Amino acid sequence: MGARVLVIGLDCAPPALLFERWRSELPTLRSLLERGRHGVLRSCDPPITVPAWAVMTSSRSPGALGVYGFRNRRDRSYDALGFADSRSIRVPRVWDLLSARDRSVIVLGVPPTYPVMRVNGVMVSCLLAPDTDRAQYTYPAELGAEIEQLVGRYVVDVGNFRTDDKARLLADVEDMTAKRFRVAEHLLSTRPWDLFFMVEIGTDRIHHGFWHFLDPEHRLY
Repeated sequence: MGARVLVIGLDCAPPALLFERWRSELPTLRSLLERGRHGVLRSCDPPITVPAWAVMTSSRSPGALGVYGFRNRRDRSYDALGFADSRSIRVPRVWDLLSARDRSVIVLGVPPTYPVMRVNGVMVSCLLAPDTDRAQYTYPAELGAEIEQLVGRYVVDVGNFRTDDKARLLADVEDMTAKRFRVAEHLLSTRPWDLFFMVEIGTDRIHHGFWHFLDPEHRLY
């Protein structure tokens, strides 16, 4: 077996918190930092979820991709807006290149991967999937039933993450994240893989809901 690559992305998780402020409270990440190499990388402009992960996985800039956020202009006017999704990325991404070389991939929750696409392996869609009860959010399609048998209803995102009901939001994020990592463990142990690429969106939703409680410079602190 050749070298394999495993990527776990924590969306919107600032290095200043993970590498510094909370380092002593995160034993797994601290161990990785101490035993390996780490550094701070500059994100793309704009540093928004959809273009940022598309840039990372395609090695193209937002300008080259024509994707600058969750919503894009359909033409050169200011009125015609549409949502960016996997069809907006018209160049190969890393799992496409590996699939073409007969390497096995597992892609889990990486934006933008809805609609899902054929890969040499498996793909579970991201927060852009509208509803896992009705939309096909996995490739192959039958993987959805396997996931539901494993964790029940799979959740790609939490609803209303700007709510004032912080207890509900925290419970929903914890449930979503636990299910995603349970699926990750299952796929890692049951599927061949040369690349495992996962993104957890729960960290982003926590920051949307709770950031003003921890940032002294926030106007609502």
